[in-house]
Amino acid sequence: MAEAMRSTVATLLKGIDRYNPENLPTLERYVEMQVRENTYDLEANLAVLKLYQFNPTYVNKVVIMQILLKALTNLPHTDFILCKCLIDSAKQESDDLKKIFNLANILETCEFKEFWAVIMNDPNMIYGITGFEDSIRKYICHVIGICYDTIHKDVFAELLGDLSDKQASLWIAKYGWRMVDSQNIFITNQEENIKTKNITEKITLENVAAIMTMAAHPKVQQPVIPL
Repeated sequence: MAEAMRSTVATLLKGIDRYNPENLPTLERYVEMQVRENTYDLEANLAVLKLYQFNPTYVNKVVIMQILLKALTNLPHTDFILCKCLIDSAKQESDDLKKIFNLANILETCEFKEFWAVIMNDPNMIYGITGFEDSIRKYICHVIGICYDTIHKDVFAELLGDLSDKQASLWIAKYGWRMVDSQNIFITNQEENIKTKNITEKITLENVAAIMTMAAHPKVQQPVIPL
């Protein structure tokens, strides 16, 4: 169903029809389908927010929240910022939207323990986004892969939301990491990821000739005549 809907929506977004408010019901249903079936279409979601900009009376705050949360599932890409920029500043003062903005800030600053604490205290804020937690875990694993050579298994499990040993093992295997002993996970040798770059400066004959001419004919300083 998702693929069929994607094709229909892609047709709706072509040309001037992209800004037709009569398409909003179809696009909003598509957002709900993304939420339910764990699919994602940034272009369609941006079109919804743009139509809300042009037609404020049609705004559906729940759909906006769903779009923002789906954008978070695509971190570290900048989808969330793109979506936020299309939301009226007055509507951004909504308490519900502020919660999501705070959640985004927590994730972008890599305060992962705080993220899971917020979700645990207010599980309804993710509005039943299918696969939301695992999408965030993918982002966390992306950060871990960049930052760590090795990581203690308890720290790893905590960063991913207090996973059980079995769950943690699945994520370790998913990224091709391995246990170096009973306590530590080998992520990667960060030194091997550092790529050297050769910088070549090209100096033409004309450049050299100009420099030598200036050296051969320095400016003559005017003598200072004492008074």
